[in-house]
Amino acid sequence: MAQRKFKIAASLICGDHASIKDDIAVLEKGKVDYLHFDVMDGVFVPRYGLYPELLKGIKEITAIPIDVHMMTEEPARYIKEFAEAGADIIAVHIEACKHLHHTLKLIRDAGVKAGVVLNYATPLSALDYIMDDIDMVELMAINPGIVGHKLITGTMKKIADLRKKIDESGKNIFIEIDGGVTPESAPEMVRAGADVLVCGTSVIYKKEKPLDEKIKELRELINSKQ
Repeated sequence: MAQRKFKIAASLICGDHASIKDDIAVLEKGKVDYLHFDVMDGVFVPRYGLYPELLKGIKEITAIPIDVHMMTEEPARYIKEFAEAGADIIAVHIEACKHLHHTLKLIRDAGVKAGVVLNYATPLSALDYIMDDIDMVELMAINPGIVGHKLITGTMKKIADLRKKIDESGKNIFIEIDGGVTPESAPEMVRAGADVLVCGTSVIYKKEKPLDEKIKELRELINSKQ
C-alpha cells in the first residue's frame, strides 16, 4: 500500500511569541508546510489569540503559507483585515456563522482560499451545500480554544467518514486536523485520511529539541507506520 502524503502545520500560538522570528527561521529549516495562526475573540472561545498586525509582520519574513483559524463570533467582520494582512487560507467555524455561504464568498473574493471548521459534535452533513465553496475542512479533535486538551474519542472515525465524503464528491478539498495530534495519534490520523496535521505542544513545541528536529522526527514516525 502506497504511503499517504501529508503536511505539517506549526501552531504558532503554542510557541514563544517573544522569539517568533527565530522560531520561524527554524521552522523554515525544518520545511514545515504551513503556519497555523489562531484568531480568538474571547467570546466564541474563552481566550484571546493572534492579531492581524502580527500576521502582516510574519508575512514579511517568510514564504511559508499561513492558515488562519478564526475562532470568533461572526467572523465575516474580520475577513478583509486578515486577508489584507497576508492570509493564504482563512477557515471559519460553521457554528459561528449566521450566513456561511456569504462569509465563504467574502474569503474567496479577497483572493484567499476558504476553509470551514467543524467542532467534533457538528455533523458532516453541515458540508452538504458548501462543497463547491471550500478548499479545506478543518476538523477539531478537541474542544476549541484550549491548548493541551486530550483527543476526543471517535475522531478517527470522523476523519475516515470525511475522507470518504470528499473522495466521493470528487472535489479537491483537503482535510486538516486541529488538536490532539501526538506521536501516538498522528500516524492513525494520516491513515484515516488527514492531509494536514496542526502540531503544537504535544509534538513540535517541546523544549528538549529544536523545532526542525521535532518536525523531522514526526515525518519519519508517520511514514514508518503507514
